[in-house]
Amino acid sequence: MASPNLSEIVTTTLRNRTGKLADNMTDNNAILSYMKKRGTIKPVSGGRTIVQERDYADNVTYQRYSGYEVLNISPSDVFTAAEFDWKQASVAVTISGLEGSVQNTGEDAIIDLLSIRIKNAERTMQNNISSDLYSNGTASGGKQIGGLQLLVADDPTTGTVGGITRATWSFWQNQKFQATSDGGSAASAANIQRYMNTLYLKCSRGTDRPNLILADNTYYQFYWNSLQAIQRISQTDTGSAGYQNLKFMGADVVFDGGVGGACPANHMYMLNTDYIHWRPHAQRNMVPLEAVNSINQDAMVKFIVWAGNMTLSNAFTQGVIFQT
Repeated sequence: MASPNLSEIVTTTLRNRTGKLADNMTDNNAILSYMKKRGTIKPVSGGRTIVQERDYADNVTYQRYSGYEVLNISPSDVFTAAEFDWKQASVAVTISGLEGSVQNTGEDAIIDLLSIRIKNAERTMQNNISSDLYSNGTASGGKQIGGLQLLVADDPTTGTVGGITRATWSFWQNQKFQATSDGGSAASAANIQRYMNTLYLKCSRGTDRPNLILADNTYYQFYWNSLQAIQRISQTDTGSAGYQNLKFMGADVVFDGGVGGACPANHMYMLNTDYIHWRPHAQRNMVPLEAVNSINQDAMVKFIVWAGNMTLSNAFTQGVIFQT
């Protein structure tokens, strides 16, 4: 061990710092913040896969009747389940014996050094997970979280989500609006509201309607410019998470582009967050593992780890506007 107290200092400091990392992640990410409000962040205790119940059909026993008429008690297969693979992520905090016991002597000095590295590790974890939430799940040989490009795909008739083939099962296909082919011309400030109106109606089913709209620089600016003449701009508490937002049919329109923005270029996602779920493992939700001392180096490493996935329980109410 590099220092008699180094392992304890590293462990205590990291545990104190990472205890709030999962909460900070949800509070400062637009998608996760909405899931938290809607109660769709549900830790998983374990299992071979993450099983997500799906609501895909109406109960067939509804009937109009009179008096003693026999009622329909036929079983209704309205729920089934999708299975999502576990995805894992980690970031390491390291400190050498030279840094821990020679260059930075004293507990306070070591804690100061660790604080800088832990902040960097936390920021790295948050930034990468935020990016993965928009992914198609193919990075690192398919080890990536299955994000919006998978769950709310530009081409919803292809691919497999949660073990279900979308080409076979139309109920598992999200809505899409390709600006040129479906709208007749590339998106602009002049037509963005018409395109949004069309997709919004396609994503609506009774009281199930989109409550969160995420946009890149271009599409957010198109919508913003279309509103400025009538000054229909408002903000909600989403802004407290660091995101600027407008309104559309009661849904928050959130800008997630700019430098470091994660939303894919020329995309706008129209989401019903009641049916998108964040499923972290209960024991691996951005927590530190035990410190490991190198067997052939004067150094120590401690990992912050996460396991889980983003899941979907209803595709019909999700949509995307895009330009390819």
